[in-house]
Amino acid sequence: MNKFLLRFMQTGSAIPFSAFIWLLAYAGFDQTFWMSSLYGVIGGGVMFFGVGYYLERRVLEKNRLTKKEYKYIQRNLREANVKIKKVQKSLFSIRHIRSLKQRMELLRLVKNIQRLNTREPRRFFKAEQFYFSHLDSIMELSEKYAFLSSQPGKNRELERSLYDTQDTLKELTKIVEKDLSYMLADDIDHLNFEIDVAKHSIKKLNEIPDETRRLK
Repeated sequence: MNKFLLRFMQTGSAIPFSAFIWLLAYAGFDQTFWMSSLYGVIGGGVMFFGVGYYLERRVLEKNRLTKKEYKYIQRNLREANVKIKKVQKSLFSIRHIRSLKQRMELLRLVKNIQRLNTREPRRFFKAEQFYFSHLDSIMELSEKYAFLSSQPGKNRELERSLYDTQDTLKELTKIVEKDLSYMLADDIDHLNFEIDVAKHSIKKLNEIPDETRRLK
């Protein structure tokens, strides 16, 4: 679950509950203002952490993950966010119009993978090669490409390095496409199965004579 959304839900539950406990203690049990405030803070804290625990348990159950696996995935996704920001900064700083479309496609694929894993952490295990190998290569090459392309004087050797780096980024784009396809393979298989079932049902329905359908 998105960390901001989690904190928002925790705070949105804790504040009204804290106010209710304060009012109950102050007006219902004739406690002093400060004692009521203390009970309110304690009640709000219990609600805050209780909601966090409940929502985390729901995420773990939905994704069939242990707490250790979930923390491991979240840590790697946070590290990936830092790398993706560096990739984006590097790719946007390159002044080469002809490669712009390819660079934007690479960035789109990278962000799609990250978005899918953030929403459904269970998918991370099918994207480990992307996170532990391909993303690092993309970051390093993007930064190298941005640095070399920013140099004022470009000799033949530098131009060759730029071309090789650009060509390698193209190959990495194809690899990342495969990473995304591999992540979505189960979804595609499930969709194809549902389509086959629907087609079979439609075929059987079409084989029933119109008179029989009217009798039903």
